[in-house]
Amino acid sequence: MEQSISLQAGRALPGAAVSARKSVAAWLFVCCILVFAMVVVGGVTRLTHSGLSIVEWQPLVGAVPPLTEAQWQEVFRKYQQTPQYQQVNHGMSLAEFKGIFWWEYVHRLLGRVIGIAFLLPLIYFGVRRKVDASLGWRLCGIFVLGGLQGVLGWYMVKSGLVDDPRVSQHRLTAHLGLAFLIFAAMLWTALDLIAPASSEPDPARRRLQRYAAGLMLLIFVMVLSGGLVAGIRAGFAYNTFPLMNGRFLPAEYLLLQPWYANWFNNMAAVQFNHRLIAWSLALLVPLFWLASRGVARTQSAKLACNALPAVLALQIGLGISTLLLVVPLSLAAAHQAGAVVLFATAIWATHSLR
Repeated sequence: MEQSISLQAGRALPGAAVSARKSVAAWLFVCCILVFAMVVVGGVTRLTHSGLSIVEWQPLVGAVPPLTEAQWQEVFRKYQQTPQYQQVNHGMSLAEFKGIFWWEYVHRLLGRVIGIAFLLPLIYFGVRRKVDASLGWRLCGIFVLGGLQGVLGWYMVKSGLVDDPRVSQHRLTAHLGLAFLIFAAMLWTALDLIAPASSEPDPARRRLQRYAAGLMLLIFVMVLSGGLVAGIRAGFAYNTFPLMNGRFLPAEYLLLQPWYANWFNNMAAVQFNHRLIAWSLALLVPLFWLASRGVARTQSAKLACNALPAVLALQIGLGISTLLLVVPLSLAAAHQAGAVVLFATAIWATHSLR
């Protein structure tokens, strides 16, 4: 009889269950890699202004791209009716349209690939009873979040198909944030399977784990602020560092009314807030690393705690370079990829200190 696996810690497992744990964890790690690719391609799609090139949401039929000249002309004709074509890309040729179409197509195709790569193994593991009810429900919940992400993606695109030819920064940020939450849920579950929590109480390690969890949350907030920066294209303004056009706090910070609207719609405020979170992490992460030196840790925890400041330094360097060079595509995409790696490292550190 097949041995099902659970997420319970502190119990001896037979060899079959250990093997099943590793199989499920490996599958989830592969899905994490696919979500990482999805986030990066999504960033490139946004940076190349390709996200509004496909004006219909067809989860099944849309998996097949235009194959004939007539089909290309029909897709292009629909795009020509959008505000982006009429106000921004008027006169664009079919060849130029194909350049933006393919980025959005690959982005949507990756979403379909992730759905299949998650659903089919989930069914297999469920039929073979390799997961227990608790883990099965968690995995089903992640799949539902993936479906909601597809719906949210289309809801975001729709906001740019009306009068203003750009997507809502609020919907963009929600779309990005949900992608990171799905990534976190899969990564944490995979880590649960290969590294169950310690059953030995250690107050010092518990305090350090709470510190790591706080950093993980702050990094997620920074990701959301980065979504707002991208949504209103705030990276194309105040391209100086460390000051913002000669000031620490830009004069335009409270330009809008009511005051809280500045946090979402004001380039100066949105970019300053993003910088402020980065500065906070630049202070808090080294302090976390110093605190971790005096706490008994596993080898995995040592690696994670040592990696976090290094990954943060790289990410801040990418962010500064992207800003000073006025958002070149390659650096901006690397900065978005770095955000995923930094978030993953914080998750790893938090999990390994349990």
